[in-house]
Amino acid sequence: MKILYDHQIFTLQKYGGISRYFYELVSELDKVFNIKSEVSLLFSNNHYISDYKFTDHLNLFPNDNFKGKFRIFNYLNKMNTIFKLKKQNFDIFHPTYYDPYFLKYLGNKPFVLTVYDMTHEKFQDRIKDAKEISLKKKLLIKKASKIIAISNNTKNDLIKILGVDEKKIDVVYLGNSIDPNSSSGKIFKIPKKYLLFVGSRNRYKNFDKFIKSISGILKNDKELNIVCVGGGKFNDTSVKFFKNLGLSNQIKQYDLDDNNLNYFYKNALAFVFPSHYEGFGIPVLESFICGCPLICSNTSSLPEIAGDGAYFFDPSSEMSIKNSVLKVIDNLYLREDLINKGYKQVKKFSWKKTAAQTHKIYENILI
Repeated sequence: MKILYDHQIFTLQKYGGISRYFYELVSELDKVFNIKSEVSLLFSNNHYISDYKFTDHLNLFPNDNFKGKFRIFNYLNKMNTIFKLKKQNFDIFHPTYYDPYFLKYLGNKPFVLTVYDMTHEKFQDRIKDAKEISLKKKLLIKKASKIIAISNNTKNDLIKILGVDEKKIDVVYLGNSIDPNSSSGKIFKIPKKYLLFVGSRNRYKNFDKFIKSISGILKNDKELNIVCVGGGKFNDTSVKFFKNLGLSNQIKQYDLDDNNLNYFYKNALAFVFPSHYEGFGIPVLESFICGCPLICSNTSSLPEIAGDGAYFFDPSSEMSIKNSVLKVIDNLYLREDLINKGYKQVKKFSWKKTAAQTHKIYENILI
């Protein structure tokens, strides 16, 4: 069996979680099942494949983000994938995102599509190019031999929003990549007392409401901070927002890799995940494995993945967010209980399980 994966997600820089998923999937398939996998890639600066284990790509201009760089990379990578599709030297094609360019080159080969979430359908007014991506996704869902949903919540959304046949969808959970004991040796100057926020701060991630909800808590405790990891530097709008709330000195932002992220989880009072919607929520597992108490939304896939390892709130209610944060940060025994439950919950997920279930899907398609 040979699986061909395309270039899409490894060319784009903004979908780190999906890059991680495919890297870990290919790694486990190679290690455990001896599956021949080929990732079609010529140029990329994606750090998840920087070990060149499964690709023979060039890492060009890693520190230069000039205009048109990724468009050029994507075009050249796409031409390379089309060349490999035309050769037909594979059994199953697994595209990494929703561009349907490959359909006319696929021949009679089957393809598997992973659907990560339904954010483009649910938040069309909040996501750039949402309608275009949604149309492409809908076309591929219709034509795919099999659909992998990364949670039951995503599966249910596929059925409810697009009317997909339940029999066409298999749920395959993701895993955790963070080693809680790893360290790059780098020393960070971070506050002694902080709540952690990880990832994008896009509108449906609910960051602004989270900050507004706990602004009173921060004002009453000047030693308490918010530490944001990832998501890029704060823009002018965010800086003004913090200033108007009188919190400019209590909200920090850091960009770092997985080898340092565990340090931030381990030293936080709690990790707060206020998102309105997640297809899976890898940070849930990251907080669990690092022994960080989790306070999160009671919506979408989060209760499914977090189980009883989280203290939940209603993300649309400022009072619910505030009360939940207060309850956890003021109660040492509750935090310890959440940590212990998190350790148990994270054992249910692994990339090995992800690969085993995906391997079974591939086998069933070829029967």
